[in-house]
Amino acid sequence: MTYKPQTAIYELGSEFYDPVKSADFPKTVLRYRDNKAAASIGLDDLSDENWISHFGRFEALPNNLTEPLALRYHGHQFQHYNSDLGDGRGFLFAQLQSDDARLLDLGTKGSGQTPYSRRGDGRLTLLGGIREVLATRYLEHMGVNTSKSLSLIETGEALERNDEPSPTRSSVLVRLSHSHIRFGTFQRLAFLGQTENMEKLTDYCRRHYYADAQSIAEFFESVVKASAETVTSWMATGFVHGVMNTDNMNITGESFDYGPYRFSPTLKAGFTAAYFDQNGLYAFARQPEVMYWNLAQLANSLALITDDQILIKTMETYPGYYKNGLRDHVFRRLGLEKGDLDRDLSFSLATFRWLEASQMPWPQFWHDWQGGPSQKANALKSSNKAFYAGTEFETWFAQFSEIEGNNIPPDTEKPASLLYDEITELWDPIDKEDDWSAFNQKLQSFSQG
Repeated sequence: MTYKPQTAIYELGSEFYDPVKSADFPKTVLRYRDNKAAASIGLDDLSDENWISHFGRFEALPNNLTEPLALRYHGHQFQHYNSDLGDGRGFLFAQLQSDDARLLDLGTKGSGQTPYSRRGDGRLTLLGGIREVLATRYLEHMGVNTSKSLSLIETGEALERNDEPSPTRSSVLVRLSHSHIRFGTFQRLAFLGQTENMEKLTDYCRRHYYADAQSIAEFFESVVKASAETVTSWMATGFVHGVMNTDNMNITGESFDYGPYRFSPTLKAGFTAAYFDQNGLYAFARQPEVMYWNLAQLANSLALITDDQILIKTMETYPGYYKNGLRDHVFRRLGLEKGDLDRDLSFSLATFRWLEASQMPWPQFWHDWQGGPSQKANALKSSNKAFYAGTEFETWFAQFSEIEGNNIPPDTEKPASLLYDEITELWDPIDKEDDWSAFNQKLQSFSQG
């Protein structure tokens, strides 16, 4: 792949962003680089020294953005509108074009203060950076549309945090994303009544992300479809985003900005990721509902420039996209052949009901039954075989056995997983002994198969 620089963001104009400078870090130690992702954008030939120059000290890439840009946006945070937002500890560093002509962004996290930092220091803890690298690699491995963690560099500062033992080590992360345009980008323009800029932003998104969309309604439906696809992939992966604020929703449907995420050890509808989500607004089972609510806020914003009745009608496509997406992801994970949607969806929902009733360990279940009902003999050999007994299991299996599987057994002995305790086990040797071997082995396990 050849490096193809882009500066499309300049088309929007200065009312959409603020030029900023990166922090001057006391040190820059490369801890992780995704060479596969770098190869996809023609940057894999960078030496480690040049890599650090660009992604630790943020020297501009050739013929690219001349300075970093902090993007402006608003958003609903826990469904309360906040007009005091914007890129507070990150910025858009560069844009590129992929082989298939997609516009891609390189954005940062922990790169320093911006006009939107408020009282924050603009920094990212090393543990926070490690958690995001793990999340993106694991979700990509599981077939979820996600940003990629291109680079993680330790930056040599001691940070104070309420949710980590402090002082704690610092880092700066660079993400490779399809877009950094958020629902909140549109919300800001609606809040300010900027009709012309709303039209400009919508046109920008249609041209660069949804070229087949011939109207605002078609653009919005594309976002609805992509968002439904994303949340169904979360549900089939046992993923809880944790903070589904509208400023964390990407218009391309790409998962990004991983804060207090969790993966479910067992299925519990009320399982939450963020300790501060005391009312369970963003609990596992509520994620589809919240995504719909977030899309309604985007529709409210687009009503500034188009008929709201058309947008309301478009919202009605969400349940259909969700049902198809959930079936598709469940059947892909279990290696099943799709058939009648009603039958397939009934089985998918029955699977979730049995998983919650039995409290079967989540990663092991999907591993045991990969390949379909023919895997019963192998599943009964697993360490969790005690779950595969009783009337409720037999009722579920009877429905399962009516669906044809691909009969391909798991290609690894153990299931891939990324549970909370596992991350702690990876962090402890890094924190205490600067030993990254377990972290690297974990990442390697996500590349198998």
